[in-house]
This record gives sequence, C-alpha cells and structure tokens, in this order.
Amino acid sequence: MRSDSLTRWMEKMAKAKSAYVCNDCGADYTKWQGQCSACGAWNTLTEVRLSTAASSSGSRGARFEGYAGEAAVSAHQRVVSLSEVDLQAMPRIATGTGELDRVLGGGLVPGSAVLIGGHPGAGKSTLLLQTLCHLAGQYPALYVTGEESLQQVAMRAARLGLKADHLKMLSETSVETICDVAQQLQPKVVVIDSIQVMHVADVQSAPGSVSQVRESAAYLTRFAKQTGTVLFLVGHVTKDGTLAGPKVLEHMIDCSLQLEGSSDSRFRTLRSHKNRFGAVNELGVFAMLESGLKEVRNPSSIFLTRGEEPSSGSVVMVVWEGTRPLLVELQALVDESHLSNPRRVAVGLEQNRLAMLLAVLNRHGGLMTGDQDVFVNVVGGVRVLETSADLALLLAIVSSFRDQPLSQELIVFGEVGLSGEIRPVPNGQERIREAAKHGFRRAIVPKANVPKEKLAGIEVLGVGTLSEALDQI
Repeated sequence: MRSDSLTRWMEKMAKAKSAYVCNDCGADYTKWQGQCSACGAWNTLTEVRLSTAASSSGSRGARFEGYAGEAAVSAHQRVVSLSEVDLQAMPRIATGTGELDRVLGGGLVPGSAVLIGGHPGAGKSTLLLQTLCHLAGQYPALYVTGEESLQQVAMRAARLGLKADHLKMLSETSVETICDVAQQLQPKVVVIDSIQVMHVADVQSAPGSVSQVRESAAYLTRFAKQTGTVLFLVGHVTKDGTLAGPKVLEHMIDCSLQLEGSSDSRFRTLRSHKNRFGAVNELGVFAMLESGLKEVRNPSSIFLTRGEEPSSGSVVMVVWEGTRPLLVELQALVDESHLSNPRRVAVGLEQNRLAMLLAVLNRHGGLMTGDQDVFVNVVGGVRVLETSADLALLLAIVSSFRDQPLSQELIVFGEVGLSGEIRPVPNGQERIREAAKHGFRRAIVPKANVPKEKLAGIEVLGVGTLSEALDQI
C-alpha cells in the first residue's frame, strides 16, 4: 500500500509542470497574476514549461554536480583579504576600431560577456563580423550564427571586402554543442548571433521564450567566465527599443551596448547602457558605407552642418557623452496654435522636461507660450540624456518666438532650475575648450563653469539666472 502511494506520488511529480515568469525582473510564480509582486509591472508574466523531475534530477543535476562540488572544495582557497587582491589592470584586447574600444572602456576584457542590441538592419552583425575578421588574424575567433546560413555570412564578408581566412564559422543553435565545439577550438573571442534563437536541451519551452533566453545566456556566460573567453551576444529589441527577453539577462552580462540609427540615415550611434569595465553612456559614432561600418573620429563635425545664413531657433550646445564632449545643434520652432491644447513635441529630448522648462520661461523669463505650438529637435538623431541642454533649449525657443537669429559663433550650455537659476554642469572647462577648437568665439555658460584663466580665442560669459542669459542675447 505504501509502495503504491509512493509510486503514484513519483508519477505525479514526473509530469510536466508550468510556471509563470516576469519578463522584466525574472521573478517566477506558480499561477498567473496581473501584476508582478517583485517589480510592480503589469501583464508581464509569461507561462513557461518546466522540465520533468526525472530530467532535472538526471542529466541537469549530473551536469552541474561536479562543478558545484569543485566550487565547494575550492571556496576556502579563494577567500582572501581585500587588501591582498592584485590591483593590476586586466589586459585589454584592442578590436581595431577606436570607437568600439572607446564604448567598451578601452578594449575587450578576457572572460567578459558583451550584449549588443539594436533594431533590424542597424548593423549589429556587420559590426561584429568586421571586428572578428580583424581579431582572427591575431587570436583564434569563432562566429556562431543561428539565424543565417554560412553562405549568407560569407556573401556579406565578400561584399564588405573582409579578410576571412582565419575566422572559424559555426551554424548551430544548441548551446551545449556550441560550448563543446568552443572547448575544442579554444577561441579567444566568440560571437553568438543571436541569443533569441539559442536553446538548452533541458528546458522544454521553445527558443526565444523567457526561460530559454535566460538559461542559454547563463550557460554561455558561465562558460566564458570559466575559460576566459570574450563572449558577444546579439540581442533583439522590441518595438519601443528595449531589449527583448527577461530583464535578468542584462544583469548576467558585463557590458550592454545599444546600436541605434534610422534606416534613412547613414550614421549609427553605439551607446553603452551598462559597463563594468568603463564609463556608462559612452557614445561611439559610425557611418554606414558600402564597405561596412566606419568609425567617425570627430563626431562633432557631422552634427554641425549648418546653413550659410543664420536662422532663428537654432543654437549649438555642448553635451557630455561618456568621457568626451560632443557639439550638437538644437533647433526649436514656435508657431501659433489653432488647437485648444497646444502641441509640445520633443525629438531627442525628454518630453516632460520640455513642458517644465516652458513653465520656467513663463514665470522667470516673461515669455508665455501657452497659445503656441512648440517643436524642438536635436539634429543628427542624437538623444540628449543630460540636463546641460536646458539653457540652450530655452534660448532657441526665445529665438524662434521672436524670430531673431542667434550668432553662429555662439555656444550655450547650462542647467536651469525651477526658480530660474542657472546651475553648473560637470566638465565645464573641457566643453568650452572643445567649442574653441571648432571655431566658436562666444559662450554663454553658468557662472560656476567660467574658467579662472581666460581662454584664447573664445569669450566666456557667465550667467546666474535665466533673465541674465536672455539679456546676453
């Protein structure tokens, strides 16, 4: 009797079960619910099929049992004092592309996992294929494609004129097979294109699901850490530009990069959203040509293509991207509105901040735009994430509203507070020097950012309030 009950219990546990996993934070639940209790997001739970108890205790348990035992035995040997840790910098591997090295923080770090996301056609596969063809001449490299055939990749390499004599190729979607092949070849750099089509045998759900992406990324990342291999993961993005798959995927990797660029523009921007070995929000600029992606060594020059005649509503500002200043043009258009609710449109800037700055302009600048449509745009498709563009935005709006052009030799930056004060921004002197290099002769900046010593070739005007800045123009 007891044996029959035990048998029925084992058969019940051996049946396939389901769980519900949050796409944003990775929390799992036994049943579906509208809101995730861990992160508070709504309608993010996705049903996943769990492996059977037999398979979990069999193949999967046997696979990691040796690793867990080894880690437990050697854990005591790895415990050291913080002062005893070697502080020598980890060796970097140059990719051969200066803009990519800048975004990565100086090059590739052995044993690191890098995730590159972007819209279809942005150039993710092209950039990685160029990088691996260059690295394959110095280090063993492996390119794994799960979405394209080997012939398609070879055709792209031939069209771009790349030297692919030493690059090893593999068309496979099984993570276990990829790791076995990599264990034999022992490459220094591995590219997985893409993580959404990879699958682990023990997970019963389809490739691209939350559980498959999570388990595949964890398996590959663990392999990279143990072998000291540089791992590149190509990731897809959703319609709103966020990375597809579980949010926990971004926590597993060391560096998260986003390749952005519209199909009607030949320029692409590569921005780091997470980097354990370098600066966050570092920006690299590339030009999409027939021969592939080429780095733009002086990005400010491509964003400063202005007309010969000065126009109202246009001003140049200096933003700080990662570790360098970047000069971009900001345009504003103020027009009489025929709607009961005037439009506020911001391209490249935050929409809510535009509404807040218009209220500050009304209160402390004496300029009411309640009956005007306001459109602002950052030229070149650059997205400005910092507050140093506040002062330039307001001056451009005033210029358009009064139909009075600003000087083309003028540079502006500064943060505007709710009480109308102009607050300083980081790296002010470096921004002014960068503007002087590009021929600007006048700068309106916060008083705290005015250099103590006069800079050659440029007049720096410090302002403390919004009214003072309006008086200067």
